[in-house]
Amino acid sequence: MPTVAPLDLEGHVVGVAFLKDVPFFAGAAGAVHRLDHGHKTTEAHDGLLSFVVDEANDTLLTGGEDGKVMRISAHGTASLVADTGRKWIAQVAAGPQGAVAYAYGKTTHVRLFDGTTREFPEQRTVEGLAFAPKGLRIAAARYNGVSLHWVAMSGQPVDLEWKGAHTGVTFSPDGRFVVTAMQENALHGWKLDAKPGAEARHMRMTGYPAKVKSLSWSAKGKWLASSGAPAAIVWPFQGKDGPMGKAPLELGTRANIMVTTVVCHPAEDIVAIGYEDGMILAARLADSKEVLLRRPGKGAITAMAWSKNGRQLAFGSAAGDCGVVDIAG
Repeated sequence: MPTVAPLDLEGHVVGVAFLKDVPFFAGAAGAVHRLDHGHKTTEAHDGLLSFVVDEANDTLLTGGEDGKVMRISAHGTASLVADTGRKWIAQVAAGPQGAVAYAYGKTTHVRLFDGTTREFPEQRTVEGLAFAPKGLRIAAARYNGVSLHWVAMSGQPVDLEWKGAHTGVTFSPDGRFVVTAMQENALHGWKLDAKPGAEARHMRMTGYPAKVKSLSWSAKGKWLASSGAPAAIVWPFQGKDGPMGKAPLELGTRANIMVTTVVCHPAEDIVAIGYEDGMILAARLADSKEVLLRRPGKGAITAMAWSKNGRQLAFGSAAGDCGVVDIAG
């Protein structure tokens, strides 16, 4: 059985991450905790809403109810990226070349490395943000679809339309697909390699009993794992048309206990699966083999992250019970 180092925090955990092998846990109240030769705390926000890792420079980006976007270093130092004056920053994204995106209301703001900021207005509220893996391009999820903007160029965005509320967005690691989570218990995807002027092919991924709130791509981008069912639903993206006409894998199935968080291993085709009762399983995509990583706890798993070497898994829950699973243990 893997060993678990526990950490009890107060309140809901918004995000977890590893920076230089140090686990970080972001609480909804606004503090970011780390286990670095003891429990240390950085007061980042008056209410924390969003949390992402900036892989390019090994820092964290957070957005808060206080209207601030902060950058937190591996040593826990917090620096101000933007101050919007009490706007709620529920969306942040880290891009290439030090770019940072954040949104409030109907506008996406992209702050470039040189400190200049570009604004991209939408017709409807921005509900999700993601940078493309190559090139300075941002996707904004909104009602009735996704807008794709080239940050450095002025010009019309590419609009990917599909009726309904799109609440999150992600690019495949090879940049060939954009996938959104929807309000109506479904995912929607578009294939981006259409010829100029041609409409992007799109795909519906439906059948979820609950909303999909967690998405994670496998190490080589061949699979997309998702929450929203009593199993991790894992869609195949290795073919040229992605999951069109293909059935997903269902991993870690439990009778009526929902999966709340999924995160794929950084090197192997393995997915960690967190449930609403606090249990965590790891499942291998090749043969569906499962390993129990944590028994049920106090609250639903709300965030998980693997260490870079894939030997540790940090987790946090809606009740504040957190920890690090040592797989090697």
